[in-house]
Amino acid sequence: MNSFFQYSFLDLQNFCQERGLPLATARLLYNWHYKKNQRDPLTHQDLALKSKQVIYSEMNFDLPQIHEVHQSADKTVKFLFRLPDQLKIETVLIPFQNKYTICLSSQVGCAMNCAFCYTGTQGLSRNLTTAEIVGQFLQAKEWLAQNRPDDDRILNIVFMGQGEPLHNFESVKKSCEIFLSQYGLSLANHKITISTSGYLPGLQRWKSEMPDVNIALSLHSPFTEKRNQIIPINRKFPLQDVLDLVDQIPKGEKRFVTYEYLLLKDFNDSDEDAQSTGELLKGKKAYINLIPFNPFPGTEYKRPTDDRVEKFRSILETYQIPTLIRTTKGDQILAACGQLNSKK
Repeated sequence: MNSFFQYSFLDLQNFCQERGLPLATARLLYNWHYKKNQRDPLTHQDLALKSKQVIYSEMNFDLPQIHEVHQSADKTVKFLFRLPDQLKIETVLIPFQNKYTICLSSQVGCAMNCAFCYTGTQGLSRNLTTAEIVGQFLQAKEWLAQNRPDDDRILNIVFMGQGEPLHNFESVKKSCEIFLSQYGLSLANHKITISTSGYLPGLQRWKSEMPDVNIALSLHSPFTEKRNQIIPINRKFPLQDVLDLVDQIPKGEKRFVTYEYLLLKDFNDSDEDAQSTGELLKGKKAYINLIPFNPFPGTEYKRPTDDRVEKFRSILETYQIPTLIRTTKGDQILAACGQLNSKK
């Protein structure tokens, strides 16, 4: 029995057509289970009896189960979800101005083995299904409604949790289609960002297959030797090949490329690193997100000083590249960037 949350709106229309159900069934169901976030079966009189019988006998509406919830003083929330096969994933709600960004996982673990990321230490167990990705959002939304009813808006989605999103291209793509559907959650394209470490096969498919959402590239160094050391797939998919493909991704007034740069003390935080990064990215329609390293158990890397981070930013801005320093949130509960690990 397939999950309802596995179906894009077009998939659901096709499902209805194949079974002789009115196409309006898809719109009614999307409105009920997504827009209204209802879990019980739809009993609306507009939904034909045959449609109800077919849908609710052939589909399940199960979602990942909340196993643990951790809250930090800054209002960050980290969920540990348990999946049907008992594997677990982590999802984070990041607060900003009485709203939230949700950081979704796309895999159980990760195969990329980036040296600065706690998730990489657990290896890859499997890809998440579309329903498991969408389910993270729906469960977090429901938790907010119950626990923070005056502070429950999720306005942005970032695929920056566990896993390499483009290594699970199909499920991530379809989950974006569901998030964007005007009949369901109806998010704007520029409110969704997919992060990648530079997984070339996924980037090659992006231009013709991925919905028009934002992309964030984990850059972390302009130098091949350093990038090889902290992002192993750079040896297989060199940075210049990755940048060439990223440059081909369409951009718009509210859509752009974010280059993420994780600052590691005495490794990639020198003036030379900043100048070379500026030279590499100048003239591009881009933003740089500087992320001071968030330590995790067993890591050899350290966080640079605030002064060093600020100096790095000031050098980049001489290249006319908008640069933001990401505020660390959730590090008390190992929920900050690079700290997720569901196999602890």
